[in-house]
Amino acid sequence: MHDYATLALRINRHMTASHDGTVLIYDGPEQWRTEVETEASPPSPDRLVAACDALLDQLPFDRARAAYLRAHVRAMRAVAQRLHDDRPLSEYARECLGVEATWQPESAFDAAHAQLDAALPSGAGSVAERLRSWQAAHTLPAAQQAQLPDLVRRAVNETRRRTEMLVPLPDGVSVQVELAPGAHRGHYAGDMRATVYINDGSPFNLADLLYVVAHEGFPGHIAESMLKDIHLAGKEGRIEQRVRFMISPSFVVSEGLGLHAQQIVFPGDEAQRWLSDHILAPLGIAVDGSDFAAIHDARNVLWGAWGNAAFLVDGGRPDAEIAEYLRPWALLSEAETAWALDFLKTPGMDTYVLGYFLGWRLLRRWLDHPERSGRVRRLLTEQLLPSDLEND
Repeated sequence: MHDYATLALRINRHMTASHDGTVLIYDGPEQWRTEVETEASPPSPDRLVAACDALLDQLPFDRARAAYLRAHVRAMRAVAQRLHDDRPLSEYARECLGVEATWQPESAFDAAHAQLDAALPSGAGSVAERLRSWQAAHTLPAAQQAQLPDLVRRAVNETRRRTEMLVPLPDGVSVQVELAPGAHRGHYAGDMRATVYINDGSPFNLADLLYVVAHEGFPGHIAESMLKDIHLAGKEGRIEQRVRFMISPSFVVSEGLGLHAQQIVFPGDEAQRWLSDHILAPLGIAVDGSDFAAIHDARNVLWGAWGNAAFLVDGGRPDAEIAEYLRPWALLSEAETAWALDFLKTPGMDTYVLGYFLGWRLLRRWLDHPERSGRVRRLLTEQLLPSDLEND
């Protein structure tokens, strides 16, 4: 595992040399991290590719674990190779993500827009304008912004309670809530400690509260990271669970789980009813006849438009052209479009973003099964690849 971990750390060092982000979630031994950080410079891309090839030839594990590790080493190899070549994004993404990545037809986005048209309150204006009006109507007033951490904690408690009805969770887990700039995210730090980070750089739409918290927390990223750390890294010694290379097949599954997380624990209209009773009504936000579940489902489809924009970025298209694609198809505001362009140009994120739509679509089919609860437990406790879900 030393070679696997240091390989991931070295590639991450290459990828993040020009910015402050990361393509690696690392909770492995600190001496391995220090070993890589104190090197004068990481090995060249050619040497990293050779190191991947050597590792692929010597995975001394059982068949299932070896297949999982091999898929992730192949992903790292593709990233290392792309540091000095210009392979098309579709080919590169297939090697990294383990799924076929192609341009999504705009007819799918038209259908999502029609779904939004039916799910949003009736009124004048385009679907995009009505979506923004709906968001504004459910936004936490600025005068009550100080309540946001408490509201998020209440959502964490409810999503955690419902997740435990599907899979046993350990006692003594501490989940902190922090407001911070940037995207929402959930992080499990080990030792039963986790944090949900909520973006405080823009107004928060409370109709999205459970959608965001379930994705980042339970049964989404925090639950998955925690349970796999306990069951796989802790009990079975699979330390690769603490060396999570993000441009990889496992993150297609993780982001698919995140996008389905709210619906898993709040089927039908249960999320909207819980929010109306416990969050919106006490704040004086009136019922408006909208369908939260249908709105969130349609917005999941629109991640496909982000993926198409990634292909435009890869093709070297001008920012103005990419923005003109994103705004009408993904229904983004000017500020959201500017953020999306920056995100898509961050090294690795043009590939990572493809995993949202591809993972959501893959899990939609896989979770539509009589043994749905059992499959959710597998997502949270087993090493699964997209190919496992496609063939099951």
